[in-house]
Amino acid sequence: MNGVSLHVIDIPVPEKTNVIIGRSHFIKTVEDIYEALVTSVPGIRFGLAFNEASGKRLVRWEANDEELKKLAIDAALKIGAGHVFVLYIKEAWPINILNTLKHVQEIVELYVATANPVQVIVAETSQGRAVLGVVDGYTPVGVEGDEDRRERYEFLRRIGYKK
Repeated sequence: MNGVSLHVIDIPVPEKTNVIIGRSHFIKTVEDIYEALVTSVPGIRFGLAFNEASGKRLVRWEANDEELKKLAIDAALKIGAGHVFVLYIKEAWPINILNTLKHVQEIVELYVATANPVQVIVAETSQGRAVLGVVDGYTPVGVEGDEDRRERYEFLRRIGYKK
């Protein structure tokens, strides 16, 4: 194959679930993310899959939830890019773990953390695949007005993220 072909990969995000997609650099990633998750949020449910880029080139995984494990493995296989990881979570929010993930030594980049519909833009060459970016949710349809600002303000306080 000469050149580059582009693919749009739809990543399912079931209700009450969030997905985090990122890039890492080492097989140790799966164990270190596992430890980061279970020590950050008691009761978190998750499934993690990591695409090994050399050696056996397997999808490595860790999980404490079978449904989320399957989702993560399926998404990682569909993306097919080396060193990409897919993490599905329940019983926690990305805001609860993003700073912890950013401090996992193997993590190079976080592409997305969301409950919105996700599409991953993938480039494919003769060597393999790479994530170019993600589409997170939908295009804006307007600008926040006074009532929208009030609703945002009240929502953040109602869920305990602001006083």
